[in-house]
Amino acid sequence: MKAAVVEALGRPPVYTDFPEPAERDGAVVASVEAAAMTNLVRGLVSGSHYASKGLALPSIAGVDGVARLADGRLVYTGAISPYGMMAERTLVEPRAAVDVPDGLDAVTAAAAPNPGMSAWASLGHSAQVQPEHHLLVLGATGVTGALAIQLAKTVFGVEQVVAVGRDAARLEWLQSVGADDVIRLGSEDLLARVAAAHRDRPFDAVLDYLWGEPAEQVLAALSNDTLSAGFHATRFVQVGQMAGATITLPAGILRSAGISLAGLGPGSVPLDVLIRARAEFVPQLFGMLAAGQLQLTTHRESLENVEAVWTQREPSGTRVVFTP
Repeated sequence: MKAAVVEALGRPPVYTDFPEPAERDGAVVASVEAAAMTNLVRGLVSGSHYASKGLALPSIAGVDGVARLADGRLVYTGAISPYGMMAERTLVEPRAAVDVPDGLDAVTAAAAPNPGMSAWASLGHSAQVQPEHHLLVLGATGVTGALAIQLAKTVFGVEQVVAVGRDAARLEWLQSVGADDVIRLGSEDLLARVAAAHRDRPFDAVLDYLWGEPAEQVLAALSNDTLSAGFHATRFVQVGQMAGATITLPAGILRSAGISLAGLGPGSVPLDVLIRARAEFVPQLFGMLAAGQLQLTTHRESLENVEAVWTQREPSGTRVVFTP
């Protein structure tokens, strides 16, 4: 069969032949319908993700996606190594699969769970948002940031959400799906805008998909020195590093603010939270997408183009999905 085969870390997958999977230990062969190119998948293949060291080579790229079982069910599922989801067929555990409802296409269903579960865990577990909270989303124009804003409003009922990003058109769109205010990177003084908003109504949580210099400015803006109440706690949740892998953080910033720093990733979230996300939240996510209550932009690509597409940057706020 044809597949996107990872032959060496640090190189794009190659569209080539790979041995057919065979049923084993309760796992069954399924026909792949769609698999998304997520930051997690890119990181694993590049060798930059900490889990890359456990990747047996050669293997097929793609940690999750949508497949059709022999009984006709269309399901969202993870694959069993070395059979990733970017192939014509893969090996899956049916008991761990989530049914894709009628009215939801396979491409959207493949694209949604990774950013959706990340946003849900960031909001509910790491940030512990409440309806009365004031939330800042740094890097909101990306796929996960945009879903986080929508889920903050529709699922968690957060009262006030501020979106920070660089793409003006995406920021305008975000105001139509939940953002109460926006700050455009590169054209506004981020530190000054966040500091002013924090003085008017202190931020309860920050979801950060950028890190780097934007995170430095936001952290510096969260000082409690100018607050009338004198103290306010802010949970700063680090999720992505699109603006840089490191920051400079003066000690005085942490001493002058009520900031609690936390990360969101496979090593920072309890297993029971991840299990609950797949079992309880993914069906809810699919239902909301099918009903038009959430918006997610996708771009479909043929799997045979994987090598050329792999190194290209995704359009802002768009998830690339491969189909065999």
